[in-house]
Amino acid sequence: MERTKVVVGLSGGVDSSVAALLLKEQGYQVIGVTMKTWDTREDEIPQGLAHGDGIIEDARRVADYLSIPFYVMDFREEFRRHVVDYFTEEYLQGRTPNPCVVCNRYVKWEALLNRSREFGADLVATGHYARVEKLDSGRYTVRASVTAAKDQTYALYNLTQDQLAKTLMPVGSYPKEEIRRIAQESGIPVAQKPDSQEICFIPDQDYAGFIRRYTGKTSAPGSFVDKEGRILGQHKGIIHYTVGQRKGLNLAMGHPVFVTGIRPESNEIVIGNNEDVFTNSLLCSKLNWMAIDGLHGGELRLSAKIRYAHKGAMCTIREAGKDLVECIFDEPVRAVTPGQAVVFYLEDRIAGGGIIL
Repeated sequence: MERTKVVVGLSGGVDSSVAALLLKEQGYQVIGVTMKTWDTREDEIPQGLAHGDGIIEDARRVADYLSIPFYVMDFREEFRRHVVDYFTEEYLQGRTPNPCVVCNRYVKWEALLNRSREFGADLVATGHYARVEKLDSGRYTVRASVTAAKDQTYALYNLTQDQLAKTLMPVGSYPKEEIRRIAQESGIPVAQKPDSQEICFIPDQDYAGFIRRYTGKTSAPGSFVDKEGRILGQHKGIIHYTVGQRKGLNLAMGHPVFVTGIRPESNEIVIGNNEDVFTNSLLCSKLNWMAIDGLHGGELRLSAKIRYAHKGAMCTIREAGKDLVECIFDEPVRAVTPGQAVVFYLEDRIAGGGIIL
């Protein structure tokens, strides 16, 4: 009997490498694929940061060690169109996007699933710390990993039902320390490799510099204003700022001040005190439902995360229009940021989510 084929996205790191190992041990016919998404020019690589080709070579070494076929697939066009263009345009419009959310749906899943059929594979797998679960309703959802400290569900809320039905996430059933131990005891070549934290196409984290180089557009200086519209000083351009920011404002106010809003139409950055950064509500659109198929005119009590590192806060959500949901928090939350995702949870399962307006 022919074994089920699964394409594993190998990132050259520990988690995806162990995912491939676990699936091979479970009897799958594993095919390793590394997605070439971005060419970083030598002059864009800060000293001490790895070149993208190092990822490919690390993934190839892992595939050779596991004795699985290995391919490099060119997704640069898809990545540029869906991720980089989106990221830069959002910043230029005064929003703060999460590129991983769109990359996961349109590149790491949609594009990879389409290409996987070339190998006769109907399944894809990743090294994310999360679990795919089919509910009694027949719908699929993403459930938190067994280790809350490493949970990666937030960036996966936008996956479709069809994508989830064809996805395996084997490392989500293990704590991170256990994955490291498996890698070391199995002799996987990258067992000691540290985790990557930065945005992959901006390794030096200089978003503004990248946006200028990529788009050829400059972000014009403008006014810092308070909530009454009084001018407080001059900012460097809206791409340098995000809601909740305190550092780098260079405003001598005699007390700590924060960015509370960005107004691209007037090129103003609104400044306020710490209490001004808190709010008890938000609106979101571009909705994707997961554990449920919508609100159908009703309300729902659940927990919401407003950014990747947010612990979540209890709230009530209700429809506010077509493809529009209002979220009312029990207690005010800090720095609700337009462009970021808000993800709704029923206990440790994703109910759905959207983009904050």
